[in-house]
Amino acid sequence: MRPETWQLTDDLDDFLARAGGFLRSRPAPHTVPLTVTDTLRRHGLHYYGRGAPLFGTLTAADGTVLAALTHTPPHGLCLTAVTPEQAEALAERLAGLGHRFPEVSAERDSAAAFAAAWRRRTGREATVHRRQRLHRLGELTPPEPSPEGRPRIAGATDRELLMRWFGEFAQAVGEGAGRDAGPWADARLSYGGITLWEAADGTPLAMAGATREIAGQVRVAPVYTPAALRGRGYAGAVTAEVSRAARAAGAAEVLLFTDLANPTSNALYQRLGYGEVADFAVWAFGD
Repeated sequence: MRPETWQLTDDLDDFLARAGGFLRSRPAPHTVPLTVTDTLRRHGLHYYGRGAPLFGTLTAADGTVLAALTHTPPHGLCLTAVTPEQAEALAERLAGLGHRFPEVSAERDSAAAFAAAWRRRTGREATVHRRQRLHRLGELTPPEPSPEGRPRIAGATDRELLMRWFGEFAQAVGEGAGRDAGPWADARLSYGGITLWEAADGTPLAMAGATREIAGQVRVAPVYTPAALRGRGYAGAVTAEVSRAARAAGAAEVLLFTDLANPTSNALYQRLGYGEVADFAVWAFGD
C-alpha cells in the first residue's frame, strides 16, 4: 500500500464523511468544492448536468486527508492544492480508469502540475484557459458617489430575467455552454441568492449573487451588467450591497474570484475592499 492513496467515489455522503473536515479547515481556498458539494447535497447529484459526479480524496497512511477533488460533468476537474508528485499519482489513476476532463481548475501551481501530468499520461495538449485571483473582503468601502438606483432581492417574478442574464454571463466568460439556467435560477431564488440593482422605475440594471454560507464563507458570484449598461457603477454598487448583506448575516469570510485578464473588474473589487488570497488557473485539454 502506498504511503498516500487516492480514493475515488461517486457517493457524495461517503466523500463528505472523509473530506468534510479537510475542506472546512481552509474555507477560503476550498470555497468551490465546499459550495459545489453543498449544492449537490441540496439539489441532487445531477444539478450541474446529466453525467455522474466523481469525488476523490488523497489520504495518508494514518488516514489524514491531504487533498480532494470534485468533478461535476460537463464541467472540469476541481482540485485542492497538490504537490507535483501527488498530481502525477492522480493523473496516473484517473487515466488508467479511462476518465476524461475538458479542463482542470486549482490553485495556480497545482493546476499546472496536474495539466503537465495529464499531458504525459494521456497525450492531450493543455493550455491555460483562464487565470483567476481569489479575493477576501477586508473593510468594505461602498462606491461614492453611489450610482442612481437601489438594491432589491430578486423574487419569483424575476426568474426569466435571471435565466437570460445567467446565459449572457456564462457566454461572456466562456462557461456553462448549453446549461439549463432554470435550475440555477430556482436554486438562487430559494434563498434570496441574487440581488438586483434597479432604477427608480424598477428597471433592473445589474445583478450580483452570493452562495449560501458554508464553513463560515460566502462567495460573491456571479456579477453581471448587460453590455449597454456598463461603465455606470452598477456592478460596484450591487457587489457592495451583496458583500454588506453577507457580512451582516454573519459570514466570517466574504470571497470572490476575478479574471486576471480583466483589469477593470480587479481594480473595482480592490476599491471595494477586497484583498488578494491566492491565484488560481484553469487549464483546458485538447481532444
